[in-house]
Amino acid sequence: MAAIKRKAVIDERPAKKVKSAKSEPDTKEEKRTAKPSESHDKYTEKKKTDRGVAKDEQKTVVKSILQQEDRAFPRGGASVLTPIEQRQIKVQAERDVLFEQETGRKAPTLEDEDGDRFDEEDLAVPARKKQQQKSRRRDDGDGHAKVTGSGIKIQGLSYKTLLVGSQVLGYVTAITGKDVALALPNNLTGYVPITAISQTLNARIEKLLAADEAQEGGDEEIEDVDLKQLFHVGQWLRATVTSTDTNPAEGKNKRHIELSVDPQQVNGGLDADSIVVHSMLQASVRSVEDHGLIMDLALASSDVKGFISKKELGAGHDLDKMQEGQVLMCLVTGKGSNGKVLKLSPDASRFSVVGSDKHVPVVNEAPVVDAFLPGTAVNILVIEAGPGGVAGKVMGMVETTADVVHAGAGVKDVDLSQKYKIGSKVKGRIIWAVPGDEGGRRVGVSLLENMLALSPPTAKLPENASPKQKAQAAALEHPVPLSTIVDDVKVAHVLPERGLFLSLPTGNGTTSPAFAHISQISDSRIDVLSSSTGQFQLGSTHKARIISYNPLDGLYYVSLKRSILEQTYLRLEDLTIGEVVSGTVDRLILGGKSGITGVLVKVSESVTGLVPDVHLSDVQLQHPERKFREGVSVKARVLSIDLEKRHLRLTLKKTLINDDADAPIWRDYAALEPGMESKGTVIKMLPTGAVVQFFGNVRAYLPAAEMSEGFIEKVEEYFRPGQTISVHILSVDAEAQEMKVSCKQSGVLDDETQALWDSVTGGQIVHGSVTEKGGESVAVDLENGLRGVVRLGHLADGAPAKAESALKRIRVGQKLSELVVLTKLERSRQVLLTDKASFVKAAKDGKLVRSFGDIREGMKLQGFVRNVTSEAIYVEFANGVVGLVPKSQVGPDLVGLAGFGLSKDQTIFAWVLSVDAVKERFVLSMREQKDEPVPAAQPSNSAANNITMGQVVKAHIASVKATQLNVRLADGVQGRIDVSEVYDDWESLANKKAPLQKFKPNDELDVKVLGVHDARNHRFLPVTHRQSKAPVFELSAKPCRLEQGSEDLLTLDTVKAGSTQMAFVNNHNEQCVWVNVSPNVRGRIALMELSDDAGMLQKLEKNFPVGSALRVTVKSVDLVSGRLDLTAKTAAEQVALTLADLSPGMVLPGRVTKVSERSVTVQLSDNLAGPVPLVEMSDDFEQVNPAVYNKNDIVRVCVLDIDTPNKKLSLSLRPSKVLSSSLPVKDAQISSVTQLKAGDLVRGFVKHVSDRGVMVALSARVDAFVKIADLSDKFVKDWKSLVEVDQLIRGRILAVDADAKIVQLSLKASHVDEDYTPPMGINDLTPGTVITGKVRKVEEFGAFIDIDGTLPKLSGLCHRSEMAEKRVLDARKIYEEGDVVKAKVLSVDTAARKISLGLKAGYFADGDDDDEEMEEVADDDGGAEVVDAEDEESDADGGVEIEDDRELHSDADEVDQTDEMDVDEDVVTKATSGLKTAGFDWTGDNFGGETNGAVSDSEPDTTATKKRKRTKPEIKVDMTGDLDKYGPRSVSDFERQLLGQPNDSGLWIQYMAFQLQLSEVQKARDIAERALRTIHIRESEEKANLWIAWMNLEVEYGDEERVEEVFKQACQVQDPLEMHEKLVSIYIDSGKYGRADAIFERVAANKTFRASPDVWLNYATFLMGKMNDPARGRSMLSRALQSIPTNEHRLLTAKFAGLEFHSSHGDPERARTIFEGLITEWPKWSSGWDMWVDLERSRLGQLADGDGKREAREQVRGLYRRMAAPKMKKRRAKFVFKRWLEFEEGEGDAKGVEGVTRLAREYVEGLAAKGGEGGEE
Repeated sequence: MAAIKRKAVIDERPAKKVKSAKSEPDTKEEKRTAKPSESHDKYTEKKKTDRGVAKDEQKTVVKSILQQEDRAFPRGGASVLTPIEQRQIKVQAERDVLFEQETGRKAPTLEDEDGDRFDEEDLAVPARKKQQQKSRRRDDGDGHAKVTGSGIKIQGLSYKTLLVGSQVLGYVTAITGKDVALALPNNLTGYVPITAISQTLNARIEKLLAADEAQEGGDEEIEDVDLKQLFHVGQWLRATVTSTDTNPAEGKNKRHIELSVDPQQVNGGLDADSIVVHSMLQASVRSVEDHGLIMDLALASSDVKGFISKKELGAGHDLDKMQEGQVLMCLVTGKGSNGKVLKLSPDASRFSVVGSDKHVPVVNEAPVVDAFLPGTAVNILVIEAGPGGVAGKVMGMVETTADVVHAGAGVKDVDLSQKYKIGSKVKGRIIWAVPGDEGGRRVGVSLLENMLALSPPTAKLPENASPKQKAQAAALEHPVPLSTIVDDVKVAHVLPERGLFLSLPTGNGTTSPAFAHISQISDSRIDVLSSSTGQFQLGSTHKARIISYNPLDGLYYVSLKRSILEQTYLRLEDLTIGEVVSGTVDRLILGGKSGITGVLVKVSESVTGLVPDVHLSDVQLQHPERKFREGVSVKARVLSIDLEKRHLRLTLKKTLINDDADAPIWRDYAALEPGMESKGTVIKMLPTGAVVQFFGNVRAYLPAAEMSEGFIEKVEEYFRPGQTISVHILSVDAEAQEMKVSCKQSGVLDDETQALWDSVTGGQIVHGSVTEKGGESVAVDLENGLRGVVRLGHLADGAPAKAESALKRIRVGQKLSELVVLTKLERSRQVLLTDKASFVKAAKDGKLVRSFGDIREGMKLQGFVRNVTSEAIYVEFANGVVGLVPKSQVGPDLVGLAGFGLSKDQTIFAWVLSVDAVKERFVLSMREQKDEPVPAAQPSNSAANNITMGQVVKAHIASVKATQLNVRLADGVQGRIDVSEVYDDWESLANKKAPLQKFKPNDELDVKVLGVHDARNHRFLPVTHRQSKAPVFELSAKPCRLEQGSEDLLTLDTVKAGSTQMAFVNNHNEQCVWVNVSPNVRGRIALMELSDDAGMLQKLEKNFPVGSALRVTVKSVDLVSGRLDLTAKTAAEQVALTLADLSPGMVLPGRVTKVSERSVTVQLSDNLAGPVPLVEMSDDFEQVNPAVYNKNDIVRVCVLDIDTPNKKLSLSLRPSKVLSSSLPVKDAQISSVTQLKAGDLVRGFVKHVSDRGVMVALSARVDAFVKIADLSDKFVKDWKSLVEVDQLIRGRILAVDADAKIVQLSLKASHVDEDYTPPMGINDLTPGTVITGKVRKVEEFGAFIDIDGTLPKLSGLCHRSEMAEKRVLDARKIYEEGDVVKAKVLSVDTAARKISLGLKAGYFADGDDDDEEMEEVADDDGGAEVVDAEDEESDADGGVEIEDDRELHSDADEVDQTDEMDVDEDVVTKATSGLKTAGFDWTGDNFGGETNGAVSDSEPDTTATKKRKRTKPEIKVDMTGDLDKYGPRSVSDFERQLLGQPNDSGLWIQYMAFQLQLSEVQKARDIAERALRTIHIRESEEKANLWIAWMNLEVEYGDEERVEEVFKQACQVQDPLEMHEKLVSIYIDSGKYGRADAIFERVAANKTFRASPDVWLNYATFLMGKMNDPARGRSMLSRALQSIPTNEHRLLTAKFAGLEFHSSHGDPERARTIFEGLITEWPKWSSGWDMWVDLERSRLGQLADGDGKREAREQVRGLYRRMAAPKMKKRRAKFVFKRWLEFEEGEGDAKGVEGVTRLAREYVEGLAAKGGEGGEE
């Protein structure tokens, strides 16, 4: 079906509405009565089971002694029961006693199937009621028979009994691209996905996926996985159940069985010793060898393999077509001598165990019971047989059962107890094994002959197959098609409570067994069937319809229900493409730009098809929901059927439905031929045409040129998607499935019309009538039946405006007389006509040019413009004759105009200047010729015929060309003299570059006739071979021919290698220069062979112009290909250069043949070339640029290295190598690893980036490797983004291994930068070192301090005893996290990696000099200067002076921001509520004091040192007050505050804004980067604020590249989706909607982001609100529903509907349609109702008073009425009525309020009448 996707497809799968699963004879019938309690069910089932089968089927069964045998032999006298079993028996006994006491009856002795105990409710049920319940039930809870006495439950396979881990035998019925369908016993079907076949196949799939993601095929070609090549229909396989979940796509009650055929799962992990001969084993192909297949068995021991010899493959498999990973079920035919190899055979013809032959593959015993797996044939000892089936044992311990179907009792009334005697042995095949409740297995077998045979399909049978084998194979292929209705089906056997076994005639005199489940017999309920009375008694005949066929059961499953028989289509396969069907509208599918993406049409109860929106109608519907309401009957035609996806597509277009019934349906490319006509639908518009769809998968391309007879400028304006058009086929390629069609009239003509077509010629005058009028042309039907076209420019003479005026006067049907035929359009079979009066007059007067023969020099001609270029005008005449008007001959008044002031088809009068009779070309002039035209001398046929071979005649030079002289002979006969026939020898050439320069036009020469020139083949022929009326003679002016009569002509076969010839350049090529040796002998000279001087090759066309003469030597002659190779080098240089001739250091000329980003290839000779890598292009790597070289450039190269065995050559373009060794070299050439040593700074180019590191080319021979850890000092998550191939890098050599030729390089700044200070390590710290740091953590006993300038970051501990001179009890009262401190290293334990620090003030008493230095640094950094009274005199208002000084220097306060801030120990700030300008109390006097209090004026916060004293406290108080009052106003203020609040993102952002106010954009960027390094890693929100501020900065002040760079960094460390949303908001706020749209598209394309509904809602809101593009906004819904979870679909659809209300470009009517669909599907969705009514109310509030507001008010009131109509809970009703009342009071009137009150009162009264039950509704 169109709207339902299924996992796979099989021919036997029933349709959706046909409950074929219930037609199994052993499947539980659906309960038709009210379901009693669970415990009651269990009890009645248990009781019924104890009483055995139905009364009319009870028989006395003799107990066998075999039933008494124990399952195992107890050892040591112990009980065979486990303690749990003993406890269960005890509990059961107590319950039995209780049951007998209360009911007076004996308790049942057997438990129910699941082992459930009786509940008290069971015991209380009256006996009569239980008896009634028992009569309604089947034999047991599962509907399976049970044989009394043996204790073995006989049951078939069903969904309930089939557990995960079960193993089954399957039969391949269908194969798709993604899975394989297997028929299972008891009419079940399972599916094997492509990923559950074998591990080898999974590896192939992963390799394919990896190749697709990389999008780099490389040289390796990976074969695609095609399941149809790995399996075939009719193949037998063993499978393991991996899932039995419900498939939502196939309905709530449709169970989906997923299987695996992987040998690792289906072989049970058996040991090799457990495998016995004649057992069945599943194996996958490991490798394909010449002599057979190596198989992977997936046994417990991995060293055991299987082998299938070539002769054991059988007829079903071809060794050449076997693939790795292919799975086969094989028969074990033997074992190797060492037990490591198992001999296998997949030949299904050897599986059969039918017959009494002792050598049939039956397993009698095995080492372990687990070896008995499905597919294996066994001998079964019968221990019980009855109406429900047969029970037996294998090897005396494995219990097996065969249900009524697989025991063979279904076809006719067979007494199984007589057929299978107790104690007898029969052959059976294991068909399933299900895990038991106690860890064991339940094994099912089949005794049917078709299962014992396991026949292969008919196509896979061997040639010598017996007739019985052929009959068995044919029976599996069910000769009667599914869905067939059979009239005379006869009842063969009756199962009273299950169904009917029927005899189904197959049409050839034979019958096949069939089964109809009791639920498929009648549309009315049937509880019990009778075999002797009633409508369905034995022998009665009925009409039945085949639902499915199961090859394992050997049964057709049929239905006798009238509703099934009357259905026109039961399955999707019953329909044919192109068929007209009737149906009813099921529902509309919402979405897309139009709001409706399609309509679901129910063709039958089980078949539903989709009508796409483009096929709803022939015209575009504005409101399709009004026409296609649910339940409306429609007539449709089948467009396509996809059986794999279960899709049916229909069309409702009347033009396609009502099309001619006899017209062929275009459903297959193979049946189509050019010229066929049909109708199709345009589904896609392209810039160059359109895609047209027909039926099935047939599509065609309609070019724009074939859409109409006239010119179409824009195809989208001519056709629209969904339009139905008539086309005919131009070409079709069935193999490639490509077709081209045309809308133009078909070019196929009948004989009569063809004769008329042939009689039409240019210049004729015809008559016709107008049939079609377009904007650019008029279509005309001529009187003779042909079609013609008059283009706009041919409607009138003169300006284009006159033609347009004439077009307006023309009407369809108007007769046009005296139209002149211009030419015939062969492709469209149309005649091009003209209605110009001047052409009509010229045609009547016979002056219209009809052919080239009518052209004479000096004639005045009339034509029309065909084309206009910048250099010429092409003028066309009748019959396609075209002349050229060069720019120099255009009228003076037209030269300066665009397009010379002419338009296409405009009339032109011109004079003939010259005529080239050879090439049939003529030149025209638009400038009037005043001289009388002199008739051109026409060649006289008699004169030409009088010229003979070898004749010497006089000739006059007509023109001089570079390679020939054009001459005129007597009576106008033309001839040519090739340049090679002018001079006798090299010495006679005066001008080598222009040999013919000395000749002038009209010179007279004596020439000798050589033959007739053949312009096509560049040769001359004998005089007798004349191909035209005006031949051109080949002549010679050589003195030797004229004087001595030499007749020797040089031909290719007379040219000898090594001979010297005189050649003349004919043309230049990229690879060579072509030269003429004689008029008919041409040769080629390679560019490197043109001259000994390579400099001459640099300007080829200048140094060797066309016509120049060369003295050449013949290198080789190839007569077969007609190739002549020459060289112009001297004899000493003609020897071809080889590798042996080269030596390192040689400098040679070469020609550039290839230029890439990584190298330049230079050719030294024909067979010698080498690449020049980047490192050898320049002595300064910064100057390397391969783009400066062009192909065919001549360069000088130096040979570096010669690898003769591998025929490789290394070259260099370094100036120091090819010019002078004294030139400066910045990057020295490294020829060997020994030149390098650790510590050297080198440069190179990135050669390769791998997962382990980066390979860098230092020279052509030496590479260096950079580990990932050596790329950067910082940790970079995406380290590959740091480098790229061919990037120039600089690094330091860490290590050199000359023996292994390994060089290790580092790119770290710490290693590369010469001024870089390496970070300290623990070994660099010594006792007494003074360091700065930041408090990381504070405990009661001390503080942990992160030491600045260390890498990796080192921390030390300052014990509380080392914090101050006085005793410190709790360090947490003094320091907090983030405090910046100065400390002294007390001790360092490198072994234990422990550092002890001290913070006492006494440690720094001797460090005055250091203090002074640090304070100086603080002054430079803009910190507040603390003035010492002893060192500096201060006036009364010194504080103000310092303040002013700071402000004056605020612009110069540029602080070099590093990873850690430089902090003055005298200006350390603590994180308090107020700002302190002093540092921490080093003396400890203030310990325990108030840390957050206000600063006292009388008590300074600083401790005076010995040499320095604090100035007046007023300075400090004033600064603090200003800072508190006005905030930070300078760099110093910000720095002081940041010391105490380093994690405050708001303060950092203020700092950035401060710098931006000063136009210091770069400083603002530096502050942002510094803030991100400083803020603690746990403060993720603070860091996020900084990233957002930085992105804001770059959007406002930076460019796109900077924005993208910052954005990528933010996404790496923050939530990527949040960063995308923030960037979008920034762009929207700044008005950059286009960039915001691009970010939204990026988010929507991300697989992780698009699962969020908010992403799509935000995008749609943006499109509709900001971009004013509601169509795109609405289209987001369909994309969103494909990406978000299913449970989010409803809410998101409603929110999209809300956008229609909120947006100014929205359509409330569309929103109401969406809400109607949602409410119809979920009528109790209260949130949806509330959302809808809220939207309507908000819209109402925005409307002005008037009709619109009145209508909106009624809309809201109507919604409230609908909400209050259904049953509601109390709380819901209260909410609805309250909201409604509020609305009426606010927007309504008193009448509305009264109405709401009345309804609420009625609801309450009704609720009271029901006694409050409504509250639970």
